Amino acid sequence: MITNPTQQRSLRGHRPKRPGGRAAATGEHIARLSARLTPRDRWLVRMLYEHRVLTTAQIAELAWPSVRAANLRLLQLYKWRVLDRFQPFVPYGSAPMHYVLDIAGAAVLADEEGLEPRALGYRHERAMGIAYSLRLAHTIGTNGFFTALTARSCQREEQGLLTAWWSEARCGHYFGDIVRPDAYGRWREPIGEFEWFLEYDCGTERPADRVGEKLPRYAKLAESTAITTPVLVWTPTARREAAVRRALTQAHSALDDPLRVPVATADAASADGEDPSGAHWLPLQSAPRQRCRLVDLSTIWPHLPPLAPAPDGRGPGSDPSDLVPPPLPQHPNSPGGKGRW
Repeated sequence: MITNPTQQRSLRGHRPKRPGGRAAATGEHIARLSARLTPRDRWLVRMLYEHRVLTTAQIAELAWPSVRAANLRLLQLYKWRVLDRFQPFVPYGSAPMHYVLDIAGAAVLADEEGLEPRALGYRHERAMGIAYSLRLAHTIGTNGFFTALTARSCQREEQGLLTAWWSEARCGHYFGDIVRPDAYGRWREPIGEFEWFLEYDCGTERPADRVGEKLPRYAKLAESTAITTPVLVWTPTARREAAVRRALTQAHSALDDPLRVPVATADAASADGEDPSGAHWLPLQSAPRQRCRLVDLSTIWPHLPPLAPAPDGRGPGSDPSDLVPPPLPQHPNSPGGKGRW
């Protein structure tokens, strides 16, 4: 006999109460958040504005000591409409929670910059629309590449520091008329500093020749800017890397000046969960064929010019949202950061 009279609906987990869209954008709600949001929360808002979507694990890599600690705070930010979330479908198991910027978070960011929320170009429907985007896996993969570097920066800053991380949208804003890299990054260690454009390959561009077709556009960018910036291609498997390298070698040899576009490749399977700063990179035309660390690539290509000061993302432009710089991937609790969470 069943002796527990509790109704089935009472056993289900309740959904957190959240203010409606209009209520979340009111001055009263934003004013209440001023006493609740920490520097880390506002920093995370900027990260999501710049990079669109991050998973729970990636957010934990960026700014929390554990996934559980991140989940506790993310739940509060979700309740306050600072962040929104979704969980995409996967054939087996369950996907991690994916977080995007919500209405209240966009309003806080606009107020910090002295802008109207509409000037940021933010729309909640568009932010949540990435849940159905065919590029969701690509965006998550690209962001994961840099959150792994950021995690090392926060743990062992004296051994490496990610000093710049531009999203695809920001790269497109400045270089989109010629080429649209997946990201731009800069990594610094005591022995040197290295910058690059990232091409994150999911293995979906078939044939692999499509990856090689991007090199002439990078050559044109280097010619027009008089700046030689290496291109790094991150592939999912060793087999895919071999196919991409064949296509890249053919396209690279056809360039008028191959030195303008230094190229190196790596595969995520060989990295085996390690951060991309390790000895995973194989230059396109290197002899001997020996993989090297990220920062050591600058010695492989001695013709690279000395690096200028790291760009701050405040280049010229009429777009008001360009006033919001890309956040440096160091949170307030990092060894080099200050401030209260």
